[in-house]
Amino acid sequence: MVAPLLYIAAFVFGLGRDIRMDGQSYLQFVIPGIIAMTAMNSSFNGAGTRLVIDQIHWRSFDESLMAPIGQIWLLLGKALIGVLRGMVSSVAFLVMAAIMSPGLHIEPLFFISLLLCCLIFSFLGVLSALLARTYDDMIAFSSIFIMPMAFLGGTFFSLTYLPSDLRYVIYLLPLTHASICLRSSLLDRPFLMPLFLPWWPS
Repeated sequence: MVAPLLYIAAFVFGLGRDIRMDGQSYLQFVIPGIIAMTAMNSSFNGAGTRLVIDQIHWRSFDESLMAPIGQIWLLLGKALIGVLRGMVSSVAFLVMAAIMSPGLHIEPLFFISLLLCCLIFSFLGVLSALLARTYDDMIAFSSIFIMPMAFLGGTFFSLTYLPSDLRYVIYLLPLTHASICLRSSLLDRPFLMPLFLPWWPS
């Protein structure tokens, strides 16, 4: 919970106290994006990083393969660890965010979107862990893919400020759609799945 609170302190209370974004305060705008980023990081690391450590460092993943269950179910269980961590971290931050900004509109559709976000990045973590040969490979994947997505996926700013060509690229990132869906739900906007719609208003 330290990183999300630091983002709130730096970007909202430090820089964006008087900024309005898409018709609401910057605090209300940025909270759904930070929740999406928290879900991404917690799910990806909870599933992928732990699996890499078990596979490379502790050498315990090979023993797990000897269990009397199918490999698909084993990988599903590893992925659900990341989903659980992502949901717990995100909901914990949501509770604090609701205290800081009581006007948030929390509804079941928000939790469905959050669960899908955690599932996507948890399975992405498992996939990257299975492809990684060393722990450095996992760090490289996080640095090349996860870190840029955290800051460019509509987390801290509206995508309408980006050039149209760059916006087409940003809309290919799964975190972009997670941020839009969570923001639509929390801010009580019309909810449509904006998958690969570069003209979708953020």
